[in-house]
Amino acid sequence: MSQVNLKNFVKNGRKIIGAVLNYKDCITDNAPGAPIIFLKATSSYVEEGKPVSLPKIFTKVFHEVELGVVIGEKCKNVTVEEASKYVGGYCLALDLTGMCFIGKAREKSLPWDLGKGFDTATPVSRFIDLKEIPNPNDLRLWLKVNGESRQDQSTSEMYFKIPELISYASQFMTLEPNDVILTGTPAGASTIKHGDLIECGIGDLVQLKFSVQDD
Repeated sequence: MSQVNLKNFVKNGRKIIGAVLNYKDCITDNAPGAPIIFLKATSSYVEEGKPVSLPKIFTKVFHEVELGVVIGEKCKNVTVEEASKYVGGYCLALDLTGMCFIGKAREKSLPWDLGKGFDTATPVSRFIDLKEIPNPNDLRLWLKVNGESRQDQSTSEMYFKIPELISYASQFMTLEPNDVILTGTPAGASTIKHGDLIECGIGDLVQLKFSVQDD
């Protein structure tokens, strides 16, 4: 893999690709035949030390803890077998979701990008080097709100694994260094509000804290 500085993926990334319904405990009906993906604006990134700001127009925002995959090399139309070599590293991420907006949009078959891409909708950790996570398919993701456990699951429960997500996305769009793929969230996503404190982590490897405030 060519040498690319991925530590500044927040600043240099051009797209965030998210996956939905990708944990077995979230699939209530028939399993999807292919990954279900969406795009988030890179302006939705926020790093630790700054608060999460909830848009005034939203009445219900959910937290979703996820493993983020940072793409390390440009690729397109890659196979599942070769996809892993394009992983440059990882991050811990939250995919905050304006459920009030998305619920109405789904009912009317309208786009729901604004429910996923608002300012501060994608809190992220530092860049995590490949050598820190030798096996991304067996990581504990957890999240607490005000000390109460909300989500706690292993990435082993992902329905579509990382190579499958990369391969599928690359059939439609070129993946570039510093792009991030959010791999989906386990069950337990729930509401956050002004004054809450979100704590989340990948086991004991990386932990994050974000305060929540109204915009």
